[in-house]
Amino acid sequence: MPLKKVDSRILIRDVETISEIRQVQRLQLEVWQAEDLDIVPLTHFVAIREVGGILIGAFDGEELVGFVFGFLGRKKGDLLIHSQMVAVKPSYRNLNLGYRLKLAQRERALASGITRMTWAFDPLQSLNAYFNFAKLGVIADSYKADFYGEGTSSFLQRGGTDRLWIMWVLDSERVADRLQNELRPEALPAEASVLKPLLEISFGFPVPTNTEQAFSHPYLLIEIPQDISSVNKRSPELAMQWRRATRWAFSAALASGYLVVDFFRSQRNGEPVGVYLLTRSRTEKLTDTTREVGG
Repeated sequence: MPLKKVDSRILIRDVETISEIRQVQRLQLEVWQAEDLDIVPLTHFVAIREVGGILIGAFDGEELVGFVFGFLGRKKGDLLIHSQMVAVKPSYRNLNLGYRLKLAQRERALASGITRMTWAFDPLQSLNAYFNFAKLGVIADSYKADFYGEGTSSFLQRGGTDRLWIMWVLDSERVADRLQNELRPEALPAEASVLKPLLEISFGFPVPTNTEQAFSHPYLLIEIPQDISSVNKRSPELAMQWRRATRWAFSAALASGYLVVDFFRSQRNGEPVGVYLLTRSRTEKLTDTTREVGG
């Protein structure tokens, strides 16, 4: 049964047939350029879908041009959906399909009585960070070093597989506000005195700040490059230093009771950067806190 039309051509609906699942397999190979051994096999999709997993596609006629896939899990006794993959064909990435697929996945989960969704992403990927935090309203409280090992066959994971583990509280006011396009500050506040950076730039390289002083602040910042792929092409050594520095920053902050609550596009010395916002708040309702920080 169709969930929602995105435009006059694209339909968001469940992936229903074996031939459509084969298209999901082919799209994995196209998007991630991975080896066959690193893609999810057809038999797993069939079995997981049968026991409550979610596999939704974006279709242009009969052609699958995007999909989102998640399976049932449990954390601290609560049933959830772990969203393992979302992919969109490169030539269709100007249609906001990734966002529409996530909304459809949320609708399907809520219709099943599930109010929590998790997934993991590379925190050095600024586009994904903005999508997850600014547009969807996720929060994060865990950092996984080398989550999939040192690397996979996909070009996207040759810089390591560190992941930020995030929670999407599907029925929260925070998420509802973001999805309703309620105004959110698009830049970090001018009152920078209340925000403490965990990383400083020394001779072009990120280095940790004074830990004791940083962790006395209510709000922390973690900066990342706007485009880590470009950094890696220019200087693999610098890209690896960003990995090491951000691994320390996230791990230390989260272990000290902070929570990652937002992501902003900002500038340093006239150059675009991305900045994560962290707070000590452990409450589920974070909308008011974020607004306060945003001025």
